[in-house]
Amino acid sequence: MAAMAMKLLAALLLVGCANLALAWDGAAGVIHVGGKVMCQDCYKGYNEWVNGDRPIKGCKVSLTCMDERRRVMYYNSDVTDKLGQFDMTVNKYINGKVLKEKLCSVRLVSSPDPTCNILTDFAGGKSGVKLRQPTLIYRDMVKYVLGPFYFTSPMCDQPDTSESNYYHGSNY
Repeated sequence: MAAMAMKLLAALLLVGCANLALAWDGAAGVIHVGGKVMCQDCYKGYNEWVNGDRPIKGCKVSLTCMDERRRVMYYNSDVTDKLGQFDMTVNKYINGKVLKEKLCSVRLVSSPDPTCNILTDFAGGKSGVKLRQPTLIYRDMVKYVLGPFYFTSPMCDQPDTSESNYYHGSNY
C-alpha cells in the first residue's frame, strides 16, 4: 500500500513540475525585470556600512538581450524612483522572434548623485547579471527581481593597478 502511495505521489509531482514548465513557457508575452539601486559608503564603520545603505533616485539601469548569434536583440533602460527601485516590462516576442531570458543581462549605467556615482560589482551591477531563474511565476506573469545593486562614493574608488594597465598606461 505504501509503495502505491509513493508512486501516486511521484506521478502527481511530475505532473505538477510539467505544468509549471508549461506555465513558464506559455506565460503571456511579457517579462518583468525589477530591482533596487543603493549607495554604500566604504568609509563608515562596519555596522554603519552594513546597515547604512540608502536608495538613489534617478539611477539608470539597462537590460540587454542577445540572440543566439550574440547580436543585440533588445535594449532598454529604466530610471530608479525615490525608493531606488526600477521596473522594466519586456515583450517576449521581438520582431517575430522569441526573446530568451537566459541571454539577457541587467547592469548599472549611471548615477546622478555626485556623492555616490562610482559603479561597484556588488551583486554584479557593474559587470551585469544574467536572468537565470524567475523570482515569481504567477498565472501569466514572469518576474525577475535582482539586486540590490550598489554605487559608492568617489572616495571609495580603487585605482586599477593591474599589470596590463601599468604597461599600457603612461607609467611605461
